[in-house]
Amino acid sequence: MEKKVIIIGATSGIGREVALIYIAKGWKVGIAGRRATELDSLRAEAPEQVCAQVLDVTQDDATEKLQALIEQMGGMDVFLLSSGIGKQNPTLQTELELATAATNVEGFIRMTNAAYHYFEQQGHGHLAVISSIAGTKGLGAAAAYSATKRFQSTYMEALEQLARMNKLNLSFTDIRPGFVATPLLKDDSYPMLMKATNVAKQIVKAISKKKRIDIIDWKYRILVSFWQLIPKWIWLRLPVKK
Repeated sequence: MEKKVIIIGATSGIGREVALIYIAKGWKVGIAGRRATELDSLRAEAPEQVCAQVLDVTQDDATEKLQALIEQMGGMDVFLLSSGIGKQNPTLQTELELATAATNVEGFIRMTNAAYHYFEQQGHGHLAVISSIAGTKGLGAAAAYSATKRFQSTYMEALEQLARMNKLNLSFTDIRPGFVATPLLKDDSYPMLMKATNVAKQIVKAISKKKRIDIIDWKYRILVSFWQLIPKWIWLRLPVKK
């Protein structure tokens, strides 16, 4: 039976690279994002395998458009939410904080709820999201970003518990990358910057193994382990920034 994956946020960066891997594996791939031109470009890679839908997770019609894409695909086995925004905002410009929350919280809830309900009715499915190691600690230079990423990880934990309460055959994967060279990061001055192609390979592997949480890669696993050992009173005095 042909396997089917839908990727929200596939117009560039990690989402696009993940889509290309699934295409190469022979999966039927549904791609969604805000930019029609980029979706068309990716669909041209394998038009017989790829279905596309213009969709903005912050808009009320995103759920309907996801359902339309599922119908176009003829179903969905794996759902990957790759949409997300975030900027360093040490001056706490309110509009930037609210825009981050609109995508990473409101849009996140809208999309994961829609996928959860679809899998609930179907009786099985795998819901995966790309959060971040930034959700591990509150980062003063990126308050909304780190807070919304922690929200995402907690929400995934809650969805998994809800699925177990309702005895649903659903799998959940919370993917937590570090710094990745994508359009989200405007320069190459970030430490331990990873290539999107390498990150995408690890994401597909994590999903295939149905890993519940996957921190990408080993260097960031060490970093996060170290972060978690730092007492709060010390952390609050650290100038954590790029």
